[in-house]
Amino acid sequence: MDKLLSKANSLWGMAVALLSSLFGRFWYLFAAFLILNIVDYITGIIKAKLSLKESSAKGLLGIIKKVGYWIVISLSFFIALSFENMGNTIGLDLSFTRLLGWFTLATFIINEIRSILENLIALGVDVPTFLTTGLEIAAKAVDEQKGGVK
Repeated sequence: MDKLLSKANSLWGMAVALLSSLFGRFWYLFAAFLILNIVDYITGIIKAKLSLKESSAKGLLGIIKKVGYWIVISLSFFIALSFENMGNTIGLDLSFTRLLGWFTLATFIINEIRSILENLIALGVDVPTFLTTGLEIAAKAVDEQKGGVK
């Protein structure tokens, strides 16, 4: 049993190290977004099956959309890093541009959670109103912080 626990701890340590090197110290936010992507996709499939609207074309479009989210997030962080490095080159502090990536990630996390809740509501799950209301408030707060840019 000790050998199994030791191997599991080693694998977990390697996974965290890999994620940290790829996504930085806030790797868990990206992992959470990935989990939300998967849960949203699964709840969407279940909703489509139960409403008899299941379509492989729609499912593929959903996957493409999720990949598109990751591309937009990657681009937003890349743009921020590029501007910050350009600013360093010319002696201008543009570190505030990092917010582009974080606001993008926050917006997509909120949208994924909203979509999951909408799917669950459509499946007949009694979702507390404060969750949907809280997400509306969070979405508005993020929009106001980023200047309402869509």
